[in-house]
Amino acid sequence: MKSPSGRSQSANSVQKKMYRLMLQMFIPIAVILVSIFVMLLTRNIIYASVSGNIVKASGFNQDFKDDIDLQMYLYVAGSSDEKPWDDVEAARALAEDLLKNTSNPDGRMAMNNVLSLCDNLSTYMENIDSIASYEDRMKELETNIYGITQLIEDYMYSYLYYEAGEMASIQKQIDFWLSVEIAFVVIVMLIVIPLVLSRAVKLSKSITDPIVAMNGRVEQIGGGDLSPQTPVATDDPSLASLSTGIEDMAARLDKQIELNRQEQIKLRDIELSLIQAQINPHFLYNTLDAIVWLIEIGKNDQAEQMVTSLSSYFRSFLSDGRDIVTVAEEKQHIQSYLEIQQVRYRDIMEYEIDIDPSIENTKLPKMTLQPLVENAIYHGLKPKRGKGKIIVTGVRENGDIILKVSDTGLGMSEEELDTLQTRILNEDTKSFGLTSAYKRLKLLYGDEFDFKIESKPQEGTSISLKIPGKADIDNETIL
Repeated sequence: MKSPSGRSQSANSVQKKMYRLMLQMFIPIAVILVSIFVMLLTRNIIYASVSGNIVKASGFNQDFKDDIDLQMYLYVAGSSDEKPWDDVEAARALAEDLLKNTSNPDGRMAMNNVLSLCDNLSTYMENIDSIASYEDRMKELETNIYGITQLIEDYMYSYLYYEAGEMASIQKQIDFWLSVEIAFVVIVMLIVIPLVLSRAVKLSKSITDPIVAMNGRVEQIGGGDLSPQTPVATDDPSLASLSTGIEDMAARLDKQIELNRQEQIKLRDIELSLIQAQINPHFLYNTLDAIVWLIEIGKNDQAEQMVTSLSSYFRSFLSDGRDIVTVAEEKQHIQSYLEIQQVRYRDIMEYEIDIDPSIENTKLPKMTLQPLVENAIYHGLKPKRGKGKIIVTGVRENGDIILKVSDTGLGMSEEELDTLQTRILNEDTKSFGLTSAYKRLKLLYGDEFDFKIESKPQEGTSISLKIPGKADIDNETIL
């Protein structure tokens, strides 16, 4: 059983107060809206019915009189054997349909007259065969049939006039009742709004004062003050629970910060190990061996150049700990890498780097191109006998950056190319270099990134990367 104080707190909760306030606003507005809806619905049904009658009546053949008069004249003159029964029946059917849906007395009378005239017209059209002489038949035609067709047209147009007047009358009624409803809404709002505003101000104050106090406390926590403090005093249990939760959070946050500090020390050690592990030890050993060999045979200038390239390679590789570099920095990294490899594979390798200067300030992940260049050397040029060439290009196309690494090496058959592409898309570790490059760029740029491989046997392979030009990345993006 709840205590009186517990029931009082429940009744004074923000949620209960908001419910009461919403009901005070909702009930009068709901009543007004329902009454407006019923009125408009009723009038609109009538309006739609009259509008439908006008549309149907507008379908009446405007050449009704001319068509029937002409066909009957041809019949009497002997030039035709058919009477215009279909036109008369169409007019009769239209009049019957309109009579069913018409409530206006004048409109109903007009349609009744049309039905009577259609009966008379049918009678005269039928009796004209019983008149022997041509002159009498023409007289019958001109006296009766021409006159009746004129009256039918006149009554049809009169019907349209009456229904248009009915529509205007309905519109006036809708406007009148709408004005009445608007006036009623204004009066109700003048009563409800001040009452609701008064209660809303009180409710707002009971909510905002504790929230302002808690906001100040949150700002203190944001500034680093995690010392324990007394929760904000409020009669609302939710706000009281929130304030208590903030203080509990501050205490847990203080503990977590200390744990994170310890974890960061460990992460720095792991990060350093990962960076060191990225360096291919075989590449380093082979490069140092090549430098020693150059010195031994007296090619000190080449050895010096190779040491310089190696230094530049590692400088760009480390890039001050940044994971995001410019295209210019990536170009320098590849330049140093190829200079070193050209000394080692001078008999089989040439290279060319042609990157548009306009894209050199574009940012991209470090070591985007090296896996592609390394793949071109070890899987393109080395297996092929004879000299080959590696070409690295970079251009801007339709706002996107296109980077391409091509070689004139061994190339691949369609089956081998399909297998390689499947491995890369499925992140197969057998193609680790290309797979890791593809995976990293795909995660970073999403569906706008495109990775394309083209190859022909004995002609070479080209790998192109399309990086979206609008991509805005920084060093924090892939950390």
